[in-house]
Amino acid sequence: MLFNSYEFIFFFLPAVFVIYFVLQYAGLSRLAKISLVLASLVFYSWWNISYLPLIMISVVINYAVGTYLGKTNKLGTRKSVLTIGIIFNVVLLGYYKYTDFFIETVNSLLKESFPLLHLALPLAISFFTFQQIAYLVDSYRYETKGYRLDEYMLFVVFFPQLIAGPIVHHKEVMSQFHNENSRLNAKNISLGLYIFGIGLFKKVMIADTFAIWANDGYKNAFDLNIVEAWIASLSYTFQLYFDFSGYADMAMGSALLFNIMLPINFNSPYKAVNIQDFWRRWHITLSRFLTAYIYIPLGGSRISPSRTYINIMIIFMVSGFWHGAGWTFVFWGFLHGVASVLYRWWNRRGYSMPKLLAWFITFQFVNATWVFFRAENFAQAIAILKAMFGMGKIELPTRLANVLEPIINIRLLPDNPMLYSTSSVLLIVISLLVVIFRKNSFEMLERFKPTNWNIVFIVFISIVSILQLGKISEFLYFNF
Repeated sequence: MLFNSYEFIFFFLPAVFVIYFVLQYAGLSRLAKISLVLASLVFYSWWNISYLPLIMISVVINYAVGTYLGKTNKLGTRKSVLTIGIIFNVVLLGYYKYTDFFIETVNSLLKESFPLLHLALPLAISFFTFQQIAYLVDSYRYETKGYRLDEYMLFVVFFPQLIAGPIVHHKEVMSQFHNENSRLNAKNISLGLYIFGIGLFKKVMIADTFAIWANDGYKNAFDLNIVEAWIASLSYTFQLYFDFSGYADMAMGSALLFNIMLPINFNSPYKAVNIQDFWRRWHITLSRFLTAYIYIPLGGSRISPSRTYINIMIIFMVSGFWHGAGWTFVFWGFLHGVASVLYRWWNRRGYSMPKLLAWFITFQFVNATWVFFRAENFAQAIAILKAMFGMGKIELPTRLANVLEPIINIRLLPDNPMLYSTSSVLLIVISLLVVIFRKNSFEMLERFKPTNWNIVFIVFISIVSILQLGKISEFLYFNF
């Protein structure tokens, strides 16, 4: 089930909301939480019910392992059990997400033709795997509190954050449910509807519009001229931004209806003035997981500069591989790792540059590397990058070409009018100005007041967005 669907907005969410609070007001708090668990499993099954047993098995086994780790004092046994638990999660993720990738790699290297399994990627497996690994490690450190199975299940499958994050820490969410937030909260409801509406508009009206130009550009990657290539790459850059940001807003808004505040996962990343700043703003909870459970255990920056650089490269390679089963994703992670190492080296020597220049370099690097993130293969990515930097066809915008062609008798008109539309360029410019100079959703939420203007604003953009729900599209992070 998608947040941007009639089923979710008009049926699922209102029904779950009513049932939850009716049970809370009836004094059946535990049953209310169980109702959220069941609703979340329905939400998950709506996509493909055949994978419901998979997430149930994963939850039960991780709960059992975590409970054991939180109670036993046998050091040697505890380490073995933690290792087995982590291996179980990694193998489960690896089997469904990376089996065909490894088979394709072996076939390519050895010139073999081993058949692919064509396994469908279970929804949210990347997210609930990392979330549960973190829980196991915290249980090993005696940082969990002996949660009941239904409480643990709610932590893992709570539908606002289940499919594409944020990757929540058990202390953040479970403590809020323990606080017995059992009464309707008008402020949280108004905040939730406000930010949900903003997120819906970002996804339906902005991200999905950019998707048209991005998909068209990448489909014709080998025939793009310089302007078309830039429009294609920037369209995907902003599609991903508004798609992911929109999802984060809708997740936070849905959770607020139940008096749960999810951690911020997206904080104006395109305002970043260096690559480290970017990763403090983009997919914040993933960066937090990689730092806390991989980077720091590897030694972080405590050992030596060279070891720090190696650790940085490791977490970015893991990040790239986590995002997708393909060498383009690995290379994307590698590029960000290299950039982060170079920035750390630069910063340690006390070098600096003007803030505007730093922002421009950071944004252009992020935009260029998104090409590998989006491309289906290296050939497609290289074709777009070559065109972006003037190594492809050179054509002028239509109006200027119409004037010059009769004079110089050379073909200057573009072959792909869709990418050259005035609306695509205009929306790119407006989006760039918005993400740089405007407050982000979280800042708007902090300053929100239920004024007449805000009510009119959110009602208007919600109606406009709902009228477009017939063109349903998945969120990009569903694929990761």
